[in-house]
Amino acid sequence: MSSCLPTTMELARLREWRSRMMTCMTTESEAKEFARQWVGAWNSHDLDAILSHYDVDVVLISPAAAKILDDPSGTVEGNAALRNYFKRGLELYPNLHFELLDVMSGLSSIVVCYKNQRGTRTAEFMEFGKNEKIIRVVANYSN
Repeated sequence: MSSCLPTTMELARLREWRSRMMTCMTTESEAKEFARQWVGAWNSHDLDAILSHYDVDVVLISPAAAKILDDPSGTVEGNAALRNYFKRGLELYPNLHFELLDVMSGLSSIVVCYKNQRGTRTAEFMEFGKNEKIIRVVANYSN
């Protein structure tokens, strides 16, 4: 008979995740400045500058990752896997360019809304850890 209670490993992961969370709210001005820097890094196509925003244990979930990596989950885990995914994306889209549309701030998170070079609108939910690096991203795209 299976239990609905979390396993010891699941509890340990939850405690680790909670300990990595920021404890303060991101201000609107901090969110906007972060988004400007993040978009600037992407527009420069500088992989190291892009990755400087992400935690070593980041988890990204994206329909674009599902397509590019041929993985229906669209999940990329860890900085090394993220580097490989972003590198492939930059190679596939050499004229990649983002235009910042809006930024929303929350408790230890922001949502960055932007348009890419093809006019696709995107909203990325970004959650931050205590080190002010992105620990989780969920990307959403317009059709």
